[in-house]
Amino acid sequence: MFAEIAPRYDAVNRMLSGGIDVWWRRITVKRAAPPPTGAILDVCTGTGDLALAYAAKAGPRVRVVGSDFCLPMLDRGVEKSRARSLPVEWVEADAMDLPFPDEAFDLVTVAFGLRNIAETDRGLAEMVRVCKPGGRLAILEFSLPGNPVIRSSYLWYFRNVLPRLGNAVARNHADAYSYLNQSVEEFPSGKALADLIMAAGFERVDQIPLSFGIATLSIATKAAS
Repeated sequence: MFAEIAPRYDAVNRMLSGGIDVWWRRITVKRAAPPPTGAILDVCTGTGDLALAYAAKAGPRVRVVGSDFCLPMLDRGVEKSRARSLPVEWVEADAMDLPFPDEAFDLVTVAFGLRNIAETDRGLAEMVRVCKPGGRLAILEFSLPGNPVIRSSYLWYFRNVLPRLGNAVARNHADAYSYLNQSVEEFPSGKALADLIMAAGFERVDQIPLSFGIATLSIATKAAS
């Protein structure tokens, strides 16, 4: 499914979100700022938008790695990093079995990908494992607005407009954008997601609602010892 939509993935995302997803990533980079030195891992990087945003902001002594299990998605990231001359290492990898040593990264991020991991607990456990003590986790994910009026309008768009428009423009046969709205509605958000993050081994989870709660940025810290 992801391989099929890879060629038009970025264009469809900009269209369906009105470009606001770009702003959400900027907020993520600002609130979970890159370290002055060290390494950043963007899990489920897709076509690499968040990894590239970090590479553009990070200093020369920061290593930025983007990993994803879908090679055609990564290929788009490689093309974009070359076009922009941004240094990102691209690694084809399963988020439930990351090919990195323990405590290798100062910051681990994932944007709109946590709900795509078959076993959320295993994915979070791997993120804990590769994160340094005192390091941070930043999860940018869709959520449902708390305001009942906004929530109702959003769900109508999400269920009736987004799947049809997304599937048509992406020209895919796997109903990828029907999967999108279903996975968002079923995935834990708010306190339920914070509880999952803390159960995995992170602490001090701060959650920042974005655009009336359409997306939420969760930032957590791994215990220093």
